Parts: sequence; C-alpha cells; structure tokens
Amino acid sequence: MVTARDILLRFYPSDTPLRRLLLVHSRLVALHALSVARRHPELRLDRRLLYEGALVHDVGIFLCHAPRIHCHGAAPYLAHGPLGAALVRRMGREDLARICERHTGTGLTADLLRQRGVDLELPADLRPETPEEQVVCYADKFYSKSRPALCRTYEATLRSLEGFGGDSAAVFAAWHVRFG
Repeated sequence: MVTARDILLRFYPSDTPLRRLLLVHSRLVALHALSVARRHPELRLDRRLLYEGALVHDVGIFLCHAPRIHCHGAAPYLAHGPLGAALVRRMGREDLARICERHTGTGLTADLLRQRGVDLELPADLRPETPEEQVVCYADKFYSKSRPALCRTYEATLRSLEGFGGDSAAVFAAWHVRFG
C-alpha cells in the first residue's frame, strides 16, 4: 500500500523551503489530531489514518500561488485541497484523498467558492464527513503555514474562521465541543 511518506517523496523529493514548511506544519497537525484521538477513545478514531491524512493534507499546495509560503503554482490557494486530492487518488489512496479535499476552512462548498471568486468545478460539497476527516480539518485550523510553529488559541482560530464565510466558525465551534 502507498504510504503518506511515498506520497510526500513523490511530490516533494528534495529539500526546499516549501518542503520544510509543509513537513513542520503537517507534523504539528498530525500530533494535534493524535492528541484528539488519545483524549477521546470513545470516538474510536483510526490513528494511522489520522496520522497519514494529516501528513498529506496539504500536498497540493505547490500547485497554488501563495509566494509568501513558497508556493509558485498557478491555481488559487483555495484549490490546494481538491488539487492535492487528485494527486493522491492517482496513487491509489482514496481515504487520504478525501482528507486532502475536505480540510480547507471547515470544508468547501460551491457557494463558498463562488463568493470567494474561485472557479472550481466541484463534484459536490467538500465538507468533512468521517470523524477522521473532521479531526484532521479541526487540528489543521490551529496551525498557519505563515507562522508554522505557533499553535493558535481556540479564540484566535474562531476569529480567523469568522472571516472565511459561510458557517465555518459555527462548524469549528461545534467540533471544539466534540474534540477539544
């Protein structure tokens, strides 16, 4: 079976500032997701899927234009989840692909993308459905790639999501009750 390591080495084979940033961010998200699993055994979370999903959730960022974080692709940054999912699907990992495409904000919807002026053809709304998808998405919200070592507080994260649009802040608040 293809692992998260295989995926990362395929798309980030050499040491670059983007690779270093991605690995720091993804490892912090993975540790946060695993801490949710430890605190909530009643959720029966698949820890391997949480770990691997957190490691690859941002694999598509190199295809996007975000020069501040060393991304020099052409696509809008909001597209990094679905673009990464397409890469991961081609490697045969649907479970990890779903985490990639469903982690942006608290999940992308066609309406939200239209409001943001992003022209992406979505097959459906891409909101996290499984508990593992939700936990990786939740954990990711605490870490920004522009300040990778900083773990944001719940309050700061909630404020940042209020500007994202839709019901992102309310979804995150509900997840915090469940996973925090």
